[in-house]
Amino acid sequence: MTDAARSAPATPRKWRPSLSLIVFLVLASVLSLPLFSLYFLKVYQNQLIQQTESELIAQSAALAAVFRREVETAIPPAVALGARIPPVPATPQEPYQPIWPRLELADASVLPPRPEARPPTAPADPAFTALGARMMGDLAATQNVTLAGFRLLDPNGIVIAGREEVGRSLAHLEEVADALQGHFRSVLRVRISKHDQPSLYSMSRGTGMRVFTAMPVIVRGQVAGVVYASRTPSNVFKYLYEQRAKVALAVLFMIVPTLLIGFLFHRTITEPMRELIERTRLIGKGDRDALRPLKRHGTSEFARLSQSFLEMARLLNTRSSFISTFATHVSHELKSPLTSIQGAAELLRDDVDAPSMDDEDRRKFLDNIIADAERLTTISVRLRDFARAENPVALGAVKLIDAIAGLRPAFAALDIHAGGDLDTPIRISGENAAIIFSNLADNAMRHGSTALDISATRQGNLLLIKVADNGEGVSPNNRTQIFDSFFTTRREKGGTGMGLAIVRAMLDAHGGAIRLVDSAEGTAFELTIPTADEPAS
Repeated sequence: MTDAARSAPATPRKWRPSLSLIVFLVLASVLSLPLFSLYFLKVYQNQLIQQTESELIAQSAALAAVFRREVETAIPPAVALGARIPPVPATPQEPYQPIWPRLELADASVLPPRPEARPPTAPADPAFTALGARMMGDLAATQNVTLAGFRLLDPNGIVIAGREEVGRSLAHLEEVADALQGHFRSVLRVRISKHDQPSLYSMSRGTGMRVFTAMPVIVRGQVAGVVYASRTPSNVFKYLYEQRAKVALAVLFMIVPTLLIGFLFHRTITEPMRELIERTRLIGKGDRDALRPLKRHGTSEFARLSQSFLEMARLLNTRSSFISTFATHVSHELKSPLTSIQGAAELLRDDVDAPSMDDEDRRKFLDNIIADAERLTTISVRLRDFARAENPVALGAVKLIDAIAGLRPAFAALDIHAGGDLDTPIRISGENAAIIFSNLADNAMRHGSTALDISATRQGNLLLIKVADNGEGVSPNNRTQIFDSFFTTRREKGGTGMGLAIVRAMLDAHGGAIRLVDSAEGTAFELTIPTADEPAS
């Protein structure tokens, strides 16, 4: 392990949510949204309150019209009425005087429970008492249908009609006091129910409220009475409670799809990810059996991710095996010349103490040492070129004609011919291109070639290059081994067996390839190299 690898910073260890937890929280949030929306949707509750207020205004207006007619026809003019109200002139542009609902469910607007009725300071006028008795049937019939509570008050705020509190005063209520002055008033008060409420009602503030409206009855410019109405607004939770069986079924239909979605997430995301993590751990321990496709990929993205990961792992495993094999080959290749050098040096050293060699033997041993040293130098140069081919650093582009131009002075003994699309730039640096074609030319010369023919043809975004010589050719038994590192049939003549391996590694690193093709004479190779738009400047 290198110092860089040992000093690489580790991932900080801290708590992080798992993918399963995140998916669960998202699904739980989605599942709870309907309940939270009902709980926090005060706008809807306000709409219900204003709808109730609007209904009470309409019903009170109808009863006020009947009340007004009864006063005009049955109450003697001598009976005292209430506060005098200045007339509101009607204009052609505004012939109507609508009363709009304005109640809002807010803390500041909600009044305490309605106070109890009080004994009046003086009893109601008998004429109003008789009027209330006549309208009692109308109030009861209206209340049976609308479920609202109605009370008719005389000009002094005394109840003259209603199921309860007849003969008692409500003048101390602020909404009634305003109505006795000729102003319509509606309020929202805390409700005190005589019956137990379902526990679900406690989730909404609107269920504990009651709407009260006080509408003045104006006769001959004076307040002749008040229609006092009240009703509890409708509530969504009341409906939910009444339809609890259907609601439970709806909740079930929400939970089942949510569970199915969670299961789908588990099968398509969580499970493949966990298996991929486990494969990573096994591959890191050297288990080659883990280099196989996942049991379940789930999604196309995970399929591509796992495929890319396994390809990378196979490449790293192949590279590791190659490095191990390559190190064995290098050790073997270096061992022979080193052993020869060591043996010759030991013989020469022993001859210093007891001379027994003549000059010819000494020269022979020294020539062997020099030859083996030169072989070691050649091997080291080839190893450096091979390392550069495996990890090319130089990037750029070069025209093929420029890459071939440097071959002629370097290999003067070869008659080099070139033709075809030579001006096509290829995606490789000039230095790396020189390494490729130099090794091919050197390989041709070492096998007795006197001529080298290079032809290029562009095919899409690739340049197809054919390199042919007139040398000995490749025997059928050696055709599958010529690109292997250290394979050579000219070892005794200084061959290292690295030339074609360097060419193949360099082309692989640049997205190209090389293959041996059939040839009537000598050896022929076919190279493919990606083209570039512009040559390197």
